[in-house]
Amino acid sequence: MIELYGGARSRASIVKWYLEELQAPYEFQLLDMSVGEHLQPDFLTINPFGKVPAIADGDFKIWESGAILLYLADKYEQVKTLEERAIASQWVLFANATLGPGLFGADTREKETPRLLGGLNKILENQPYLTGDSFTVSDVAVGTILTYAIPMLKMSYADYPAIDAYVKRIADRPAYKKAIGF
Repeated sequence: MIELYGGARSRASIVKWYLEELQAPYEFQLLDMSVGEHLQPDFLTINPFGKVPAIADGDFKIWESGAILLYLADKYEQVKTLEERAIASQWVLFANATLGPGLFGADTREKETPRLLGGLNKILENQPYLTGDSFTVSDVAVGTILTYAIPMLKMSYADYPAIDAYVKRIADRPAYKKAIGF
């Protein structure tokens, strides 16, 4: 069984959401970050940097939310070809390296937000999910950033109707409600 390690308010919720979507068996190990449980020797064997999320799947250990998502997509055969893996990697990396910093970085937000949201809106005008008609790991990675921005940045997608509809669609998913549910 997969053990997912995270704090009460951490990016572990992204992984938890995907595990719920996959209906994969897991146990959530809540670490009390305020007292440094993430810095204890036992956890440092899982992630030597003392950061969450991280998972232990038997003897296999991996950390970083994007890497975990891609591992789970492979493990549960959600990507079947090299091309599907490349597309999933593209979106997961985009979420973590471009979208997140673009929206949440105070120095870049004003410049990056219209460009990033404009591009996403254009994609979502033609399809319900990022890669087409089916919900994938790509939607977990990007969707989480978009939904986090609403309460954290007081973000509105009123000027981006396709994103607005997309965010409402993914936030209505039972697995999302169980794992994140703002």
